[in-house]
Amino acid sequence: MTDRTSATFKDHFSKVASAYAAHRPGYPAELVDFLASTAPRQGVAWDCGCGSGQLSVLLGDRFERVIATDASAEQIQKAQSHPAIEYRCAPAEASGLVDTTVDLAVAAQAAHWFDLPAYYAEVRRVARPRAALALITYGNPKLEDPIDSVVQGFYSGPLRSYWPPERRLVEDEYRSLPFPFEEIESPSFRMDVRWTLAQLAGYIETWSALRAMEKSVGREQIESFYRELSRLWGDAAKVREVTWPLALRVGRV
Repeated sequence: MTDRTSATFKDHFSKVASAYAAHRPGYPAELVDFLASTAPRQGVAWDCGCGSGQLSVLLGDRFERVIATDASAEQIQKAQSHPAIEYRCAPAEASGLVDTTVDLAVAAQAAHWFDLPAYYAEVRRVARPRAALALITYGNPKLEDPIDSVVQGFYSGPLRSYWPPERRLVEDEYRSLPFPFEEIESPSFRMDVRWTLAQLAGYIETWSALRAMEKSVGREQIESFYRELSRLWGDAAKVREVTWPLALRVGRV
């Protein structure tokens, strides 16, 4: 990794790579069907900022070859295997891919961490003519009230000052991101799971702001939040619906 990359890569997830792999939700198959339909051919897909491969494995079922990159070696080590996927540890801005080889470039829950001008230049370098680029993000999980109100209150209250500034781009659903490409209209998608309280807590533990709070002031407010969440949840084994609406920026390179 070059000095420049070391300086620009904001590593919020290497230390929780195992938890990220275990507790982050999976993407819907319909999303990947749509992404595949935007590509000129289903040859090569580049999943940048792939994390532990939640989207990569679905792309592997649609494309002949998937090159999945992440700047975190720990995330790559935890990634899900698939015969069509080649995982590489590489920054978004210097992928190491060959020129003019990619049919679909995608970054899921990752583009807000990138040096976007440099990433876009890399996309243009590796893309085939008329290749597609998709940036995908999701914000807070949605649950039934009053549980939802407690989760949203913790997010925007005690945790608010601990979120990195890039989180505002997620909250804005990437609408404020510069996107100098011919845009493609996309349908609405969402991720749906049925989780126990422990599964929801496992997901919340992957939040970068929660870890920043713990490092700064300890876990007192975090444990208070979990106690209130547990009181409202009732039986910890009870399964509840959890939903994340997805936001997309899709374009033609």
